Amino acid sequence: MTASSSTFRLARRNPLAAAGVTLVAVFVVFAIFAPWIAPRSPSHIDLAGRLASSSSEHWFGTDELGRDILSRIIFGARISLIVGSSVVSLSLLLGLIVGSIAGFYGGIADRIINIVVMNAFLSFPGILLAIAFVAFRGPGIFNLVLALSLGGWIGYARLVRAQVLAVREREFVEAASALGGSDFRILVRHILPNILQPVIVQTAIGMAGAILAEATMSFLGLGVPPPTASWGSMLNDARSHLFDAPHLVFFPAAAVMLAVLSFNFIGDGLRDVLDPRSRIEAGL
Repeated sequence: MTASSSTFRLARRNPLAAAGVTLVAVFVVFAIFAPWIAPRSPSHIDLAGRLASSSSEHWFGTDELGRDILSRIIFGARISLIVGSSVVSLSLLLGLIVGSIAGFYGGIADRIINIVVMNAFLSFPGILLAIAFVAFRGPGIFNLVLALSLGGWIGYARLVRAQVLAVREREFVEAASALGGSDFRILVRHILPNILQPVIVQTAIGMAGAILAEATMSFLGLGVPPPTASWGSMLNDARSHLFDAPHLVFFPAAAVMLAVLSFNFIGDGLRDVLDPRSRIEAGL
């Protein structure tokens, strides 16, 4: 079976995952080529045309300052993807390091990391930790990424720990240890490549959570400071016009919803593709 035919069968079997990939590709194109795709500057103010509804001139209407909503949504994709990918990357890196140490060495290291450190972070809601951190450090992309990563690494660390605990007892790991392989080499060359499948799925789903968390923080005024366009800040600005100009709420909310759904669809699709049992049942 060729790769193209296998890909076609996967897309036909899971059309939601294919739709998720398509939507993510669209958002990535928006983020990269926003200055060329957006019809207007996202910060251009036109008070004479404020709160205008959808028209041929402004497809998604304008906000309370007369700024083009479509342009701000396109530029907002850049903020959401940058923050989301940065949060997931940093959380994944911390989770891989901490989870690998806890699962590989076990004993007192595992008890301290798993019972003390992880449970201490889990005792506080992640969004409250992020709010407290940004409130102390101030808004901005860098502080926002650090704040969301502060509690985001726990899920990856627990997943990696569980996978390492299962794989470290396998015969090929014992053989590598008997041959004198160092702990670092065994982890990097033999254990981590065999636990990547669930980690990849968790990463895709984690992107959805990071984008939603960024929108939440921006909605609370703790995200990227204005006048930078952000989907969450657009929703915050639209609260007072919910009934007289509902398009101010609808389009940014739809952008957040589609971005979150697309990564969830991709996560479900990756789970089906990477799960050997699902591949056997589908005949792939």
